[in-house]
Amino acid sequence: MSQATKRKHVVKEVLGDFVVPGENQQIVKVTGSRGNNLHETVTAQGETFLVSMPTKFRKNIWIKRGDYVIVDPIEEGEKVKAEISSILYKDHIVYLQEHHLWPEGFVIENKPGQQKDEENNTEEKDQEEASASDNEDDLFVNTNRCTYQYSESEDDEDSDVQSEEDTK
Repeated sequence: MSQATKRKHVVKEVLGDFVVPGENQQIVKVTGSRGNNLHETVTAQGETFLVSMPTKFRKNIWIKRGDYVIVDPIEEGEKVKAEISSILYKDHIVYLQEHHLWPEGFVIENKPGQQKDEENNTEEKDQEEASASDNEDDLFVNTNRCTYQYSESEDDEDSDVQSEEDTK
């Protein structure tokens, strides 16, 4: 099987299948990468340990800090106590929450009931950003270009007003 075909099947499996954790499996949150395909995770109870990424996911699927995965325990592991069996994306998490299989220790910000609150918050943020957009101090400055100072002198405006008054 070619590398492209293998990648296609692995990605299809990860994105398409809604996996339910088995009897020995558990859902954990990735807190960081330790290199060499090892990731530090935390359980819903707060226990931290290392998990390894299986060969089929390497160079095909990437995970980052904050992602959720389902792991299989490794009996002989001292530091590395589990191996990743599947990676959970937003759709998978919603599916698990609907079936009441999501651990109580993990709280997700994007619950269906909170969408209205988020819409209200986004309107307030938009208003704040609109008032903050008047200030141009935070704009990107390209240091590779010459900067020009444009200023209108008040003296020119005052002289124009005075000359109009003199003509009357």
